[in-house]
Amino acid sequence: MNLTSFLKRCLVLLACTGFLSLALPKVHAAETKAETAVSATPSHEATTPGHEAGEETAVEPTLAAQFGYSYLTAYMFCLSLCVGALFYLLIHYLFDAAWSVPMLRIAENMACLFYPWMLILLLPILVLQKSIYPWLSIDPNLDHALHVKRILFNPYSFNILLAVIFLFWGWMAHSFRRFSLNQDKDGKAIWTQKARFLAAWGIYAFAVTLTLACFLLMKSLMHQFFSTMYGVYYFAGSFWVTLATIYAVARWLQTRELKGIIGKRHVHDSGVLFFAFTVFYAYIHFSQYFLIWNASIPEETFWYVKREQGSWWDVGLLILFGHFFVPFLLLLRIDAKQSLLVMGPIVIWAWLMHYVDMTFNVMPVLYPKGLHVTVFDPICWLGMSGLLATFWWKSFRAHPAFPLRHPRLKEALTHHEVPEPGAAPAAH
Repeated sequence: MNLTSFLKRCLVLLACTGFLSLALPKVHAAETKAETAVSATPSHEATTPGHEAGEETAVEPTLAAQFGYSYLTAYMFCLSLCVGALFYLLIHYLFDAAWSVPMLRIAENMACLFYPWMLILLLPILVLQKSIYPWLSIDPNLDHALHVKRILFNPYSFNILLAVIFLFWGWMAHSFRRFSLNQDKDGKAIWTQKARFLAAWGIYAFAVTLTLACFLLMKSLMHQFFSTMYGVYYFAGSFWVTLATIYAVARWLQTRELKGIIGKRHVHDSGVLFFAFTVFYAYIHFSQYFLIWNASIPEETFWYVKREQGSWWDVGLLILFGHFFVPFLLLLRIDAKQSLLVMGPIVIWAWLMHYVDMTFNVMPVLYPKGLHVTVFDPICWLGMSGLLATFWWKSFRAHPAFPLRHPRLKEALTHHEVPEPGAAPAAH
C-alpha cells in the first residue's frame, strides 16, 4: 500500500510539472525567438550540420524543454523494455523454443504495456513536441536536410504514424497473450499455430515499425543525421536491457509464483542470451561509429562530434566501458550467470547504463556543452518506471503465472534441467 501511494504521488507530481511547464509564458517567447532565428538563417547555412547548429542549441533551455527532454529520455528507456519483450515473444514462437516457456508470461505482460499505458504516456511528448523537436519550427524550404525528409518529418506523419505504430504493437502483444490464455483453457495446438503465424509476418512489421518509431522519437532530434544502423542500434540496446529485466524478475518469481517452474537451466540460458546481446550491442554500436568515421560525411559525423564536446566525451567512455567491457568480462565465467552476487549488481548496472545510453542520444541536443542533470531526470525515470512496474504486476497477478498447457511445457520443465556435477544425465 505504501509503494502504491508513493507511485501515485510520483504520477501526480509528474503531471503537475508538465502542466506548469506548459503554463509558463516563457515557452512562447523562446519559440518565437527560435522561429525568428531560423527565418533569418540563409538556406546554405541551414543545410550544414556544423558548429552553427550547435550555437543555436546553446540558448538557455526553457522549463518546458527541460521537462520534455527528461521525459523523452525516460520514455525511450521504458519503451525499450516493451520493445524487447515483444521481440522476446516473436523469437520464442519463430524458433518454437521450449526453455523460455516458464518466463513467457513475464514477457507477455511486459509487452502488453504498449496499450494503453505506453500510448497514454506518449501524450506529453505529443503535447510538448514543439519544445522538444527543433525541426518542427524550421521551414523545410530553408533546410535541405529537412526538405529531403519532409515525407517523414512533418507534423502529420509524426503524430499519425506514432499513434498507428503503438496501436499495432499493442494489438500484436495482446494477440500473443490472448492466444496463450485461450490455450490455458482448452489446450488446443491451434493457438500455438496462430501465434507462430503472427510471429512469421510480424517480425518484418516489427522491424519496420521499430525503425520508424526510433527515427521519429529520438533520431529526429537532430534531423540532419543520416544512419541506416540507428534502428538496429536502438533495438540491440532495448533487447539487452529487457533480457536483464526478465532475468531479474524470473529470479524473484523463482521463490514465489514460479517456484518449481524455473530451474537452473532457465536461469543459465537467460544469462547466456544476455551475454550474447552484450556483444551484439557493442558490435552494432561500433559498426555505426566505424562506418561514419570511415566515410567522413558531414551529415553523419557531426552527430558524434557534438557528443565529444565537454563532459559528453566522458559519458561516451562510460558507455564504452560500462555497457560492454564490464558486463562482458564479468559474465565470461559460466557459473557467473547463475550467481545472484554477480548478476544482481549487473542487472542494476544494465538499467543504469541503458538510461545513460538514452541520455547520450537525447540530451546533447539541449545541453551541447556537457551533461546536465535536473530534478526532472530522476522524477521522470523513476516515476515512469515505477508506474509501469505497478501496471505490469497487476496484469501478471490477473493471469496464470506461466502457460499451463503449452505444448513445450513438459520439455521445458524436464529436458532443460542442469544435472549436478559428476552426475549422469537423466533419462527421458
